[in-house]
Amino acid sequence: MSHKYTQPTPELFLSLACTCVGCGPGGSTSMLAKVAIVDYRGRDVYWTFVQPTMTVSDYRTSTTGIEPANLEPSAVKKFSEVQQHVANLIKGKILVGHSLWQDLSVLGIPHPAVATRDVALYQPFRTALKTPNQVIGLQTLMWHLMRRRVQDGKICALENARAALDLYRSASGEWENAISKGQWPSHLPPSSFSRCYL
Repeated sequence: MSHKYTQPTPELFLSLACTCVGCGPGGSTSMLAKVAIVDYRGRDVYWTFVQPTMTVSDYRTSTTGIEPANLEPSAVKKFSEVQQHVANLIKGKILVGHSLWQDLSVLGIPHPAVATRDVALYQPFRTALKTPNQVIGLQTLMWHLMRRRVQDGKICALENARAALDLYRSASGEWENAISKGQWPSHLPPSSFSRCYL
């Protein structure tokens, strides 16, 4: 007996984006510094700076816009507090984003793979840009598919969360229709990030 697929309602969706700073030698280890979550309409649900759990060696200011003052311990939330709050918010939700495996990894929160809609992995977007086996940056996807510029200057987690959501909504009918037929329309995330998915 097969069960009927129910089209998810807008209330089930949240879009997530994170901004990281660098820790360790040369700032090569990404550490969460900012997180943004928006609802299906793009309205802010949660946005905050996060206190890194390791010493920051590279604020990546030229791309993140984050300065040392933004992450002063007295001005930001502790990582454990943010992690718990985000885990509670996204539980039972369908998570939209771009390269969600990176966001889930820096948050240390696994999420059910079937409850993700990752625009970086969506095959029709890759095919439209003639790069079927390559992850395409959010900036490129937005410009080629929606003729909209994002990340002009600095990376903004809120802007990225809204942009990923707009891309998903532009294809949501076809995306959900494929899922309803038992055809997952996306590539798998990198296997080295399998711990990020349930």
